[in-house]
Amino acid sequence: MTAVGLAGFGSAGRGIHAPLLQQSGMAIAAVATADPHRMKQVHQDLPGAAVVADLDALLGVAGLDLIVLATPSGLHAGQARQCIDAGIAVVVDKPLATDATQALGVVDAALAAGVALAVFQNRRFDAEHVAARETVRSGRLGEVFRHEFRWERWRPTSKNRWRENASAADGGGILLDLHSHMIDAAVDLFGPIETVYAEVAARTTPAEDDAFLACRHTSGVVSHLGATSVSAAPGPRVRILGRAGAFLLNQFEDDGADIYPDLGHADAGQCGWVYAGEQRTPVTRPSAGQVDFYRLVRQALASPDPQAAMPVDPQDAVHTLAVIDAARVSASHGTVEQVRTPGSAVS
Repeated sequence: MTAVGLAGFGSAGRGIHAPLLQQSGMAIAAVATADPHRMKQVHQDLPGAAVVADLDALLGVAGLDLIVLATPSGLHAGQARQCIDAGIAVVVDKPLATDATQALGVVDAALAAGVALAVFQNRRFDAEHVAARETVRSGRLGEVFRHEFRWERWRPTSKNRWRENASAADGGGILLDLHSHMIDAAVDLFGPIETVYAEVAARTTPAEDDAFLACRHTSGVVSHLGATSVSAAPGPRVRILGRAGAFLLNQFEDDGADIYPDLGHADAGQCGWVYAGEQRTPVTRPSAGQVDFYRLVRQALASPDPQAAMPVDPQDAVHTLAVIDAARVSASHGTVEQVRTPGSAVS
C-alpha cells in the first residue's frame, strides 16, 4: 500500500486531503503538525499514524512513498523543493507557489531530480466540472464564445485566518486561493489564456477578497471569472454560452446560500441544465469526484513513468500563476495584460 506523509492538519489537511487519501486506498503513515490540538486530532482520526513536528521530521520518516503538502500557500515552493531534494514524490496543494517564476523553479527542480510532482487541482475532478467539460465537448452548445464562473460568498464579517490576513507574497488573498481553481477550470475547458483584464479589491480583509478576471483564451473563448466574499446574492456558479445553447449550473455544493431554487437539480442524478431558449434539459451527473485525483496519483506512482502518469501536469500550475501575475498588473494599471508563462510556448 502507498505510504503517505501529510504535512499540515488544518482545514485542508484534515478536512480535504486526509479523507480523500484514505478513500483512494492510500495509507497516511505520518502527519506533520506542531499544533497540540491538531496533534490530538491526528491521534483520534488516524490512530496508526506517527505524529512529527515539522516537514524536516516528516522527511525523515522511513518508508514514505509520497509527501502531501497541505500547508499555507506561501510555504509551498520552498517545501516542495525540500521534498524533491529528499527524492520523495510530492503532491502540493494549489497554488504551487506565489508567482509563476517560483513555480517554474519547482517544476524544473523536480524534472532535473527525476522526482514526481503533481499539484492538487481537486476541483478539476468534481462531477460538476466533468459535466461541464463533457457538455462542451459533446457539441450540444455549438460554438462556445463565453464562459462564466462565479465563486461568490456572503461574509460581511470576515474569517480571521492566514488566507485573509497574509500578503500576496506570503500566499494570502482570493486570487491565489479561489482563482487558482477557477483559472485551472477555464484552461481545462477552453485551453491556454493569452490576455487578462482584472479588477481586484480588499473590502473586508487585509488581503484581497473580491476579484474579477476577464480572460481571453487562444481558442477565442472569453472566460469571466469572479470570486468575492461580499456577495449577499451569490450568482449561478457556471454559465457557458454557445451558439446552439447554454450550460447552466447553480451550485457545486449545498452551502445554504442558494437564492435561485428554480435552477437547482431535479434529482441526485442531475448536474446542471442545457438551455435552448425556453426549453431546458437536465444534464446527467457523471460518475466522478475529487477522490479520482488521488486514485490516479496512486496509479501513477506504480507506473514506469510516474511523472507522465500524474493526473495534473505541474506546468499547468505555472500557467495558472502566470495568469494571476498578469491579473495583478492589470488591476494595478487598469490595462489588458498579455499572459507570459515562463518555460512554455504559451505567451
